[in-house]
Amino acid sequence: MKAVGYHQALPIDHPESLLDLQLPAPQAQSLAPHDLLVAVSAVSVNPVDTKVRRSRAPAPGQAEVLGWDAVGTVLAVGPAVTLFQPGDRVWYAGSITRPGSNAERQLVDERIAARAPASLNDAQAAALPLTAITAWELLFDRLGVPLQADGQGGAGQTLLVLGAGGGVGSILLQLARRLTALTVVATASRLETRQWCEALGAHAVIDHRQPLVPQLQALGHAEVPLVASLTHTGDYFPQLVELLAPQGRLGLIDDLAPGELDVMALKPKSLSLHWEMMFARSRFGTPDQIEQHRLLSRVAELVDAGQLRSTEGEHMGAINATNLRRAHAHVESGRARGKVVLQGWG
Repeated sequence: MKAVGYHQALPIDHPESLLDLQLPAPQAQSLAPHDLLVAVSAVSVNPVDTKVRRSRAPAPGQAEVLGWDAVGTVLAVGPAVTLFQPGDRVWYAGSITRPGSNAERQLVDERIAARAPASLNDAQAAALPLTAITAWELLFDRLGVPLQADGQGGAGQTLLVLGAGGGVGSILLQLARRLTALTVVATASRLETRQWCEALGAHAVIDHRQPLVPQLQALGHAEVPLVASLTHTGDYFPQLVELLAPQGRLGLIDDLAPGELDVMALKPKSLSLHWEMMFARSRFGTPDQIEQHRLLSRVAELVDAGQLRSTEGEHMGAINATNLRRAHAHVESGRARGKVVLQGWG
């Protein structure tokens, strides 16, 4: 089968950082009980793809295949599968412990997959799974905003989303506006990302290149109870501690160097820190990993009902090494708006 991978961890400007490969395809008879064998048709690129490519070297003589977001068609199912059958069109974010979606065929556990939204094409749909899971878990599981049937969870509270123009922020803004009564303040530094955040539903957008507290005060927010920090948390940590209300919650997703956060600074206000890692359920096989199937199913329903939109930012063509190198470079630049997607094999 066609695949894109690498034999050694290299910077993206190196011609061998990502290579077109021919690899053995997974076989139906090798499926684990809950596995789906999927023909991958579209993928997207996340910051985790670039981080793993730079840091994880495959075993000698082996190739590492990256990619987590995927949309495709089920070809075969394992003996314990109950949620899908061959022919179903699915979307998922996969597991960080298994070969990735940058291959024509992939195995994925049914409990972390769902039927893809019918109203989106494959590329549009591929933009959403990993970031939707991350944003959903961050908002409802980590920050503890109530998910109420009447959509009034979080009424009277303000959520600050730091770095809201990227993939996770783009769907987090929508989920917060559609499923809660939170007042949502986003941060963005460029005109195009400010307009993007406004279009996705932010009540207000402030500039994270400027001090945050005065901008929030100008909006009438002396302090906020909830912060979702999606990038450069270490750089903004003192400001976040200052602007959080006593007993506030700080949720984050980015990687930090040891010692980058002075957690003792949280103690005077009794602030709590909540780390979101969407791969935790699949990596450790938690008893509740089927929650990712359920939330992806709910997101698909919301998309098909016109309440959520794809966060596709840029389509980079067919899935091949050249285009994936371009996609990785764009994500690494820090200037990506929404998600970078690829579709088809070429």
